[in-house]
Amino acid sequence: MTDDRLITLAIHTYDRAQNLKSILEKEGIPVTLQNVNLETPVVSSGVRVRIHEADLPLALRIIENLDIFACDASVASDKVSPTVLVPVDFSSHSVIACDYAFHIAAAHNASILILHTYIDPMMLGANMQLSDALTFDSTAQEDAAIEHEINAETKVMMDRFVRSLREKIKRGEIPAVKFRTEVREGVPEDVIGEMARECHPMLIVMGTRGAGKKERELVGSVTAEVLDTCRYPVFTVPEVVSLDNLNNISSVMLISSLDQEDILALDALYRLYPMSNFSVTLLSLPSKKHPADNHQAEDSLLSYCRRHYEGYTFHTDAVRGDRIAEEYQRIHHLIHPNLIVVPNRKKNIFARLFNPGLAHKLLFLSDVPMIVIPV
Repeated sequence: MTDDRLITLAIHTYDRAQNLKSILEKEGIPVTLQNVNLETPVVSSGVRVRIHEADLPLALRIIENLDIFACDASVASDKVSPTVLVPVDFSSHSVIACDYAFHIAAAHNASILILHTYIDPMMLGANMQLSDALTFDSTAQEDAAIEHEINAETKVMMDRFVRSLREKIKRGEIPAVKFRTEVREGVPEDVIGEMARECHPMLIVMGTRGAGKKERELVGSVTAEVLDTCRYPVFTVPEVVSLDNLNNISSVMLISSLDQEDILALDALYRLYPMSNFSVTLLSLPSKKHPADNHQAEDSLLSYCRRHYEGYTFHTDAVRGDRIAEEYQRIHHLIHPNLIVVPNRKKNIFARLFNPGLAHKLLFLSDVPMIVIPV
């Protein structure tokens, strides 16, 4: 068969040919080297790297993205580029979120930072029993052994996750985007905030559970805590949403205050999706400053949006009263949004505890992807 015919993929010096051979074989492509000087191979020139013809499309995809498939791909590039931060726990919903992050990063020539966090069980109060002598029952040696086991298991899981991403890139399922990984111990929401302050991401992409499951996890949700405390845009991806849905967003609901905050949120949305033809519904919330029937403020905002966001079409609606859940369901059935955009004010810890922000509430109410913009 012609697919078994050997063809020359590249001609290199011996060292470069060996390096390419190693990379391709690591990805499952058999390679043969020809014209190697067997007596002194290190001085060979014109070494042919040959593969089976059937492997050519895959080999070309790998060669075009050697910085991803090379052994040192996890090392950050010296070139400064925007970063998309993706916290993962290796669950199915974080996998979908990570896949979509690659599409966003590709559209903005950004790199990906994949972050996994874990909590050392020895630091959890429930597992730290005191003896009569007021010393911890576990020994330092036992603690070190447990920590070593956790680190080893986490490394195996991350390596498996990285291999799955490279396989998807090879199959063309996700764009070829440079990425690196980081594993840190600590409380997840705290570590995510710390990492965000270090790398200043253009966006944080996080997978979430379905609405029914999120209700059972209302206390202690990592994503909710990040929404409440992080001062970078956060894109939440529910587990029930597919990659096709995320790549075909058309209807957007923006929670509007009829104020400057709407412009900040729209600017952030437009930077992420400048070439999209979105239908945007500005859903205004009643307030003392802007009552529900403030048509002048609505008209002024609509006029501004239509002038400045080319390609978007705009509509308005308003929440009637303070029954957010019922009103959300009414609007949802009316316009079927693919994406919700929420401007998010910073609150102190006491305000967050007793009166969570709207983004926090919508996270547990909705199964629609959401972008939360700090304002």
